[in-house]
Amino acid sequence: MWIAEKDDVVLVMEWWCDARYMGEYQDVMTKTLAEFEKIILENTTFYLIEKKDGVKIGHIAGWMIGRTMEIGFALIPSERGKGYGTEAIRLMVDYLFLTKDIVRIQVTTDVRNMASQRVLEKSGFVKEGTMRKYFYAKGDYRDHFLYSILREEWKEPKILTETTGKIK
Repeated sequence: MWIAEKDDVVLVMEWWCDARYMGEYQDVMTKTLAEFEKIILENTTFYLIEKKDGVKIGHIAGWMIGRTMEIGFALIPSERGKGYGTEAIRLMVDYLFLTKDIVRIQVTTDVRNMASQRVLEKSGFVKEGTMRKYFYAKGDYRDHFLYSILREEWKEPKILTETTGKIK
C-alpha cells in the first residue's frame, strides 16, 4: 500500500466515477476535482493498493469517529478475488492499531456483498449486527452488516513489520 498523494487524485476520481469499480453496492461519485482532493488528501487516511510490480489496483481509506476508525476499500474488478483485499485490510488494521489511539476499527458492508464479508472475517473482524436501511445506493435504501475488530482482539501485528513494503 502507498499513501495517496496529489498526483493520485485523478486516478481515484476516475475509479470512483466508474460504475464497474464502484460495483453493484455503491453509486458512482460525482464531485469536482477539488472535492475529491479534500476527501482523499485531507479528510481520510487514504492508501492506494498496489501489486508488487507497482500497478495501482484499488484503495483503502479510514476516517475517525470518536476513538473508532471506520474503513472502506475497493479493488478494480480484474483484481478482485485474488487476496489483495484481505492483505490490504490486514495491513491497514496493523497500521491503525500501531499508530492511532483507537479502541476499534469498523466496516459496514451491504448484506449481499459476500466477498467483502469473507475478507473481513478472514481478517479477524466480527459481525456485530444489521444496520437497517443504513445506506442509499442504486435508488434504494440498503441494509448493511456492521463488522468490527477491537484492539484487545488484535493483540499484535499480523503483516506489518519492519520489512513490509511501502506503507509510509
